[in-house]
Formats: sequence, C-alpha cells, structure tokens
Amino acid sequence: MNKPLNPETIPAPIGVYSHAVESPAGARTIQVSGQVGIAADGSIPEDAGDQAKLIWQYLAEILKAADMGIEDITKMTAYMTDPADLPKYGPVRNAALGDHRPASTLVIVAALVKPELKVEVDIVAAKA
Repeated sequence: MNKPLNPETIPAPIGVYSHAVESPAGARTIQVSGQVGIAADGSIPEDAGDQAKLIWQYLAEILKAADMGIEDITKMTAYMTDPADLPKYGPVRNAALGDHRPASTLVIVAALVKPELKVEVDIVAAKA
C-alpha cells in the first residue's frame, strides 16, 4: 500500500494532495503520458470541466488496464492554460480522487499541443 507523507514539521498541504507518497519495495509502477480532453470522435469540448471529465475517464481506463485504480496514483501533474478555469477543473479532479491524496503539482502554461485544449494531466501509479 502506498503511504502518504505529510510531516508535521512543515506546513500542511494547501490543497487536496499529499506532500509525498512512498511506494513499498517491489511495487509495480506505471508512468502515464499526459491525457487531454479529446473525445473519441475527435471533438474537443469548449469547457475546461468537460475536458477534465474526459481526462479522468481516460486515466481511470488506463489504470484499469494495468489492474490498478485511482487509489494507486502516487503522483499527478496537471497543466492548465487559464487559472480562471480552476473552479471548473477542481471539482472534477476532487470527484475523481475521492478521499485519495496523491502528491500533486498544478502548472499554468501558455498553451498545450492544440489551442482548444485547456487541461492536461499525467500520472504515476504504483501497486504492490
């Protein structure tokens, strides 16, 4: 089982994440490429929240293919093009994670690979 690390000697996380996550020796690890909100038909929703819903659906499917689940995510990085979209992205992320608290980084970037994309998320997951 992965172990969240939030030392009492440093400030608590300012959001829904852990400062670090330790995986047990011998854990199987996967590195997942950044996922974006492009639908199966190639369309891209205009709304950042709708893009995020697709992203978290895809991440869950990738984890399932590796015999893992959301609870096995140890690290995630989200890239967003507009901080004004945080209120749309945050609730989707929080619903997907539930009570799980992986290590997490959020970065505001100038652009993603396609100008219509507003969010991209990559993850690392580990399971003993």
